[in-house]
Amino acid sequence: MIEQQQKLMLSPYMEIYELVIPKDNLLRQIKELVDFSFIYDELLANYCLDNGRNAVPPIRMFKYLLLKSIYDLSDVDVVERSKYDMSFKYFLDMAPEDEVINPSSLTKFRKLRLKDMNLLDMLIAKTVQLALEKGIIKSKSIIVDATHTKSRYNQKTPRQVLQEQSKKLRRSIYEIDETMKEKFPDKNTEDSLEKELKYCKQLIDVVKGNEEICSYPKVQEKLNLLEESVTDDMEHLETSKDEDAKTGHKTADTSFFGYKTHIAMTEERIITAATITSGEKTDGKELPKLVQKSKAAGRQIESVIGDMAYSEKKNIEAAKEGDYELIAKVNPIITQGNRRKEDEFEFNKDAGMYQCKAGHLAIHKYFDKRKKDKKNKNPRMVYFFDIEKCKCCPYRGGCYKEEAKKKTYTETIICDSHSEQVKFQETEHFKEKMRERYKIEAKNSELKHRHGYDVASSSGLICMEMQGAMMIFAVNLKRIIKLMNEK
Repeated sequence: MIEQQQKLMLSPYMEIYELVIPKDNLLRQIKELVDFSFIYDELLANYCLDNGRNAVPPIRMFKYLLLKSIYDLSDVDVVERSKYDMSFKYFLDMAPEDEVINPSSLTKFRKLRLKDMNLLDMLIAKTVQLALEKGIIKSKSIIVDATHTKSRYNQKTPRQVLQEQSKKLRRSIYEIDETMKEKFPDKNTEDSLEKELKYCKQLIDVVKGNEEICSYPKVQEKLNLLEESVTDDMEHLETSKDEDAKTGHKTADTSFFGYKTHIAMTEERIITAATITSGEKTDGKELPKLVQKSKAAGRQIESVIGDMAYSEKKNIEAAKEGDYELIAKVNPIITQGNRRKEDEFEFNKDAGMYQCKAGHLAIHKYFDKRKKDKKNKNPRMVYFFDIEKCKCCPYRGGCYKEEAKKKTYTETIICDSHSEQVKFQETEHFKEKMRERYKIEAKNSELKHRHGYDVASSSGLICMEMQGAMMIFAVNLKRIIKLMNEK
């Protein structure tokens, strides 16, 4: 049951906050900047109003998740820190002497209260609205790009993940006391998840039995992460990989297993829109959604800045219809002229190859000048696919012919197409706008290296969207506060 009226905090110790939390503290500034009552309004329908015991206020639970994103902490560590960190308690609207929640409550909150919510668009729109109210966003351009996030399992079995987690824990302990090796249980050598879980539980019990070792923060953090992994895998023993994650390609030779977050950002580095897809999706196809969402968030758009992935023919035509400039250089290979089966094959600008709708990348390509027997024909690029993959592909019907020795996709290169865009990209205005694109690379780096967005915290597209929503909300708030302080 949720309380319909918030309680006043009547504590004789409230003045401690004014003494120990400085005015420039990040959490104090976020608390003073944002009215979190919109969270209560959005989540009210997911709670019972007249039955059961009182629930932890949804705003407090949401703030716990926000703290996890800002400081890249596990559930256990963020709750543990809220016991003694006064800035955390102040941000969470708690009195200094109040008891903290049980970490398992955060899991329940994510699964039961945040389900079926468009959290990503809601939180981004809230920060964009806040930035507009503060007069921070003045540009009428958005910069678009996609960043990769590896799956939590990264095409590894849960057993391999547990092995890595337990190894990190042991290493942190050996740095303190090497004699602990003698007390640890024998390592599991069999390819069995159940036995690996049993070993990890025994290891956790031994570590917890040594209070001196557990008192070290670096050990405690590794221990908490291993415990979370053990708990998750006990619930999903049958899971060997992330079902929603797919293999994408960074270059022709390197790939990743996970997701893509497609981002639109202003020149002031405020993210205005985002979509999250599996890793094999191409960047250019998401541009219309990013433009639409940015406009829905209250942005007026005069130009869109991106790399060559966004210069396909449909995006150039959409820019003309939408009355905005597309600042993206034309790749001479990308969708020039009329392509065959353009719904089945898409160009992957990172790898420089086409990929089929199953996500399989062409293995090599051949430039056919067609000078001998067809002199009046335009040259074409022929892409070759792995025939062994085609034989067992779920989409082979109508694509792969039985007993065929090769599978190719041919694109005729029409040099006159995109002529207006090619001419536009040579202007000084285009070049000046293109210099702003580096900003989104820096934003991607911030998400990955400061907030842990390089690896998914859980499995599944829904959980990935939740993680992305909290991360983007956090970085947008930090950026707004920084720009306000610079005024």
